[in-house]
Amino acid sequence: MARYLVRRFLWACVLFIAVTFVTYVIFFVVPANPARLAAGQSATPERVHEVEKFLGLDQPFYVQYLKFLKRLVLEGSMGQSFVTRQSVNEEILRAAPITASLVFGAMILVLSISIPLGIFSALRPRSLLDRAAMIYVLIGISLPSFWIGLVLSYLVGFRLGWTPIAGYCEVFSVPEAAACGGLWDWAYHMILPCLTLAMVVAGTYVRFVRAEVMDTLNMDFVRTARAKGAPERTVIRTHVLRNAMLPVVTMVGMDIGLLLGGAIFIEAVFGLNGLGGTALESIGRFDLPVLQGVVIFGAVAIIIFSLVVDLLYAWIDPRIRLT
Repeated sequence: MARYLVRRFLWACVLFIAVTFVTYVIFFVVPANPARLAAGQSATPERVHEVEKFLGLDQPFYVQYLKFLKRLVLEGSMGQSFVTRQSVNEEILRAAPITASLVFGAMILVLSISIPLGIFSALRPRSLLDRAAMIYVLIGISLPSFWIGLVLSYLVGFRLGWTPIAGYCEVFSVPEAAACGGLWDWAYHMILPCLTLAMVVAGTYVRFVRAEVMDTLNMDFVRTARAKGAPERTVIRTHVLRNAMLPVVTMVGMDIGLLLGGAIFIEAVFGLNGLGGTALESIGRFDLPVLQGVVIFGAVAIIIFSLVVDLLYAWIDPRIRLT
């Protein structure tokens, strides 16, 4: 297990270097002058040159990247905004809890919906529940997330008035002037965005869980357990689900990136100023450090969760450690 842990950790470090390098290259070759944006459109060429030197943009590319990597690894700093001169870390820390609430809340709903529905559909193939589940899968895969969000916002939030249609409430460190705050208000405002994002992803999981359970039901060890007289509930719980759920663990880690990407559209629909809103705002004003910080933060989060899922998978199934 120790060798597997070291190997996966080293591979995660390689991915981190690759992601930061590619991201830095992409933003470096963008045909724009950040110094001009930071100095202002009315600044003189001498002033632009001073700002360029102050920001270190006059140095070779590899020098800039090494300084950026050193600052990121040793100091944990992503630099400062070219426009506001505020720390990028502060921007990320302000927006990350909102996106994290959306992503993890959606993933909890995805698993809560897809696993029971997929299992019951596999145990009763071609039944009414199975056909209804497949219709839901088709709808969830076909419809875009922002359209579902707009429909739910109009029907559930506006027409029925069951949930808010916009806004976010802090759970901890609630500002004194805030209109809402606390766990209940947070869940009340986030239920509709999380449900919107979950409905899109859950369709894929329902189909996947159904296929895995049906394949596992046809395995020899399941037929052997039944032949020995094991109760059906024990066969399903101990033999079928334990093996069928292993690939689902891998999917959860891989789909974190998809949820982060889908969260951008959901945040725009429900007025959540998370990482997606921060990225769109930085694109509009061409604030490269902030946009780069959002991209790297998301990539690092995906790498970390993939590493955790790999280790969890190896702990659940010892055969993975030998591969």
